[in-house]
Amino acid sequence: MTSTGHGRLQPVSSASDDTRPFFSVADEVVDETTQVVEVAGEVDLYSAPELKMHLLDAIDSGKSRIIVDITNTTFIDSTTLGVLVGARKRLREHNGMLAVVCPDADKLGLFEMTGLDRVFSIHADRAEALAALKS
Repeated sequence: MTSTGHGRLQPVSSASDDTRPFFSVADEVVDETTQVVEVAGEVDLYSAPELKMHLLDAIDSGKSRIIVDITNTTFIDSTTLGVLVGARKRLREHNGMLAVVCPDADKLGLFEMTGLDRVFSIHADRAEALAALKS
């Protein structure tokens, strides 16, 4: 515990927190129906639930066109793909669409290996994904 100087103690992060890989997720509202969810770092079993929360919050707030930008991810796994499939399914129930920005050939290979390249609208950059969702 460390003192804040105001008589309050704040916990110091534990060793397990210090070893957790980098992960971040940020939302960018494009317009009333479109949102970009930008993901960075490692998206795995531990971080995928946070990605899922951002996607479901966007859908619940009325967004029907969502772009998931995985350009800055360093790792994705089957948990990540499962979150994307679930979000796509939920969007389709509301006549919505999900696009993925994935310029990395190795990550694209994961989509191809699983056949999900035929399920998702995958684009090399954000502008291309936005144009595809608007058409």
